[in-house]
Amino acid sequence: MRNLFGDLRAKIAGKQVKIVFPEGIDERVVRAAARLKFEGLIEPIILGEPDAVHNLLVSFGFADPGITVLDPNNYDGFEEMKEKFVELRKGKATLEDADKLLRDVNYFGVMLVQLGLADGMVSGAIHSTADTVRPALQIIKTKPGISRTSGVFLMNRENTNERYIFADCAINIDPNAQELAEIAVNTAETAAIFDIEPKVAMLSFSTMGSANAPQAIKVQEATAIAKELAPNVAIDGELQFDAAFDEITAKIKAPFSPVAGKANVFVFPDLQSGNIGYKIAQRLGMFEAVGPILQGLNKPVNDLSRGSSAEDIYKLSIITAAQALDN
Repeated sequence: MRNLFGDLRAKIAGKQVKIVFPEGIDERVVRAAARLKFEGLIEPIILGEPDAVHNLLVSFGFADPGITVLDPNNYDGFEEMKEKFVELRKGKATLEDADKLLRDVNYFGVMLVQLGLADGMVSGAIHSTADTVRPALQIIKTKPGISRTSGVFLMNRENTNERYIFADCAINIDPNAQELAEIAVNTAETAAIFDIEPKVAMLSFSTMGSANAPQAIKVQEATAIAKELAPNVAIDGELQFDAAFDEITAKIKAPFSPVAGKANVFVFPDLQSGNIGYKIAQRLGMFEAVGPILQGLNKPVNDLSRGSSAEDIYKLSIITAAQALDN
């Protein structure tokens, strides 16, 4: 049985998906981009000063002249890009604003995606999440019916072939019921990229009304909204994690639930619990945590941890390319 990334590599190989990497001054990024090009998985577009980037490539043993390197400060289509940016911002930015913002590599990279010159972007190795997400929200924007983006982690354990999705572990601090419902539906869609047939558990410290508290009621309301938004998706809650995950516990706490005991997509009620949850699974459960994978945008833009390795960047880029193909 092929592993997860073997499947994803097969999916994107030869499709010439173009992914932009704004952080061409970072060795990890350049190494990952060059490997993706060498393996025929992605057509990378690296942003940076061309000589500096090519020197890094040569130092890694990748002297491929076919790798595209663009410098925002010396780009032939810059004036046209500025005009497009002003048009997209609809009165919220002048040409002067555009000239300044588009010299920022993340804004420039997102504009390449928006203009169809790239299919997706991976950034965050040396930039904050806000630096990556802000231009994506301003330029690419969220899909119709989605009020905000969210960040999920793929929890993967190759030796047992276990794959789960945890959301939202990266963006929304305290989503309301409507936002939580949107996150659940988006996450079910993301699961399909990894060949996971989603069974979505809306998590709480309460199971099916066992606690009467505002936090649990929020999850109950979110579950109802999510079911209306995606009636063909298995979504249920509120569920405690043991009831969502363990079949024996599910028979006791939620015997009539179509999700309890079988969940593979876990939607946490807030960022605090989501962040804690994925790190416990990563450190104690020995799961590989891949992400955060941003969802809800019209085109894929993904955010790296600043502690990412070249291997992490390589894997998130593969996922970004898969998202682009499914978009």
